[in-house]
Amino acid sequence: MSQELLKLGIPAGSLQKATIELFGKAGFHIADSERSYLPSIDDEQISLVMLRAQEMSRYVEDGALDAGITGYDWIMENGSDVIEVCELSYSKATSKPARWVLAVPDEAKAKKPKDLAGGIIATELVNVTKKYFEERKIDVKVEFSWGSTEVKAQLVDAIVELTETGSTLAANNLRVIDTVITSTTRFIANKKAWQDKFKRQKIENIAILLNAAIDARSRVGLKMNIKKGDLEDVLKILPSERSPTISSLADSDYVAIEVIIEDKIERTLVPALKRAGASGIITYPLNKVIH
Repeated sequence: MSQELLKLGIPAGSLQKATIELFGKAGFHIADSERSYLPSIDDEQISLVMLRAQEMSRYVEDGALDAGITGYDWIMENGSDVIEVCELSYSKATSKPARWVLAVPDEAKAKKPKDLAGGIIATELVNVTKKYFEERKIDVKVEFSWGSTEVKAQLVDAIVELTETGSTLAANNLRVIDTVITSTTRFIANKKAWQDKFKRQKIENIAILLNAAIDARSRVGLKMNIKKGDLEDVLKILPSERSPTISSLADSDYVAIEVIIEDKIERTLVPALKRAGASGIITYPLNKVIH
């Protein structure tokens, strides 16, 4: 067992599955995550703890954990003084930022936040919500809500609830009147741990690999063979962001081209390449893309 150890927190609950899958793509295998809050990982320099994202930043700030993964919303809610190593653009449903929104029942008269003056707001994100209304000088009472806040909308004047797609709010006949805070997943570190050479390098290594795995999700590799006479036409079609790799083949009349492209353009790009003279076209998934 390595004497040098990084205490790392990963989120339990809604982000749990997506986080474990992301670590797998980054090259780390996490086991026993369904049965234990102390899952194992195939890296003897990492000790894992699984915690709710809501409390992660507190444990990182006080040094119980060297680093952890949580949402920007909970860092703000807890007022935690931590190092934000990087943003990790993934979530439980989409790669888009999640929003904490101010919502009212469809039949409510309120159209904008100031219409809620004197009312009661239910939310799990109490401190951020209080600050939101204080900054706008709107006098409301903010109450902590346990469990499904959508249900409370019929008992209070409004709710502040987390949404990624808005489908749950719509299903509960709720109408959004403003966004309180936008949040993405963050990789955070304890300030003292960040000053430790081993721990900082380990944290930075993990950040590089996790972001590489995220970048690979939206890209594919593309290979093809091209007659030298068609090369100029094909290069005009390929995205110009990165120069493709061009290799010689046994047949001196042909070259091979390899490039990484956004997967969203693959379906239009491949037919165009075929018409321009490309042959032996292959696309393949990627595990990591490191810029």
